[in-house]
Amino acid sequence: MTSHPMAGIYAAAVTPINLDGSIAIEEIPRFLSWLSKRGCHGALILGTTGEGPSFSTEERIRIFQASVKVREEKADFRLLAGTGTPSLEETILLTKSAFDNGFDGVVVLPPYYFHQATDNGLFTWYQELINRSVPQDGYLFGYHFPAQSGVPIPLSVISRLKKQYPIQFAGFKDSTKEAEYAQLISSTLDGDPVAFVGNDIFLSQTLRIGGSGCITAMCNLSSTTLRKIWNDFQNGMDTQLDQDEINKKRYILNDFRPFPATIKFLLAEIYGFPVWSVKFPLTPLGKDDKDRLVNIISQGQGW
Repeated sequence: MTSHPMAGIYAAAVTPINLDGSIAIEEIPRFLSWLSKRGCHGALILGTTGEGPSFSTEERIRIFQASVKVREEKADFRLLAGTGTPSLEETILLTKSAFDNGFDGVVVLPPYYFHQATDNGLFTWYQELINRSVPQDGYLFGYHFPAQSGVPIPLSVISRLKKQYPIQFAGFKDSTKEAEYAQLISSTLDGDPVAFVGNDIFLSQTLRIGGSGCITAMCNLSSTTLRKIWNDFQNGMDTQLDQDEINKKRYILNDFRPFPATIKFLLAEIYGFPVWSVKFPLTPLGKDDKDRLVNIISQGQGW
């Protein structure tokens, strides 16, 4: 599966937000350019780490438009957009906008309000979305994150979508904290669906079972090591030492919430980015958590 044109290492990019709550629009292409220089094949814009559901439709479109400016410096940097909402019509609008602005693909949560939706209802929702907003050469990835969305994407739905749209329905991002879901789908379906893991801890395992890479929050901080794991795997080299390093850092991050605020603090503290805020209902890290992270960094456990 790593032969697919979208396979690789992606940051689930944070969204720069000024302290007054406005979007730091000019910082978006600068940050994406920085990620490209640190080994990322591309970035997911307005996913969970990017606080996508907290932005209005108009704000999201402005962020899409700002993001593509990274191509002025890095023409082959791949862009994915998080466009899933509970509303089919709004999701269609956002998906069209992403492709119209030159994005390579979209990562789409299932409609996450009605938890009692049937498999057929979910299939029809994605079918309508693809028919009305995804170009023939565009890629849509399902976003399987039931712990956050409350709605899984069942294997039967993925199987039907892959059969009907072998190119446009490219695969999925799995954030279940396990690699077994990707392995199950990979072993069950024909057509080589792209399988991105959403937890850095499972990158090596996912690659070994035929997965396609990762889209992760920690890639904002540790993309150089994640890219090394990717490169070494492609070259038949052992990845365990680097994977152990990633796992240690991820376990540290797991003690701090919310992730967007934690990552933005570390980007400022370690790499000198501005102090970016988060959108409500998220709140910035408290002083105790900041002090704990500074102490961890001072002990040489930085990213």
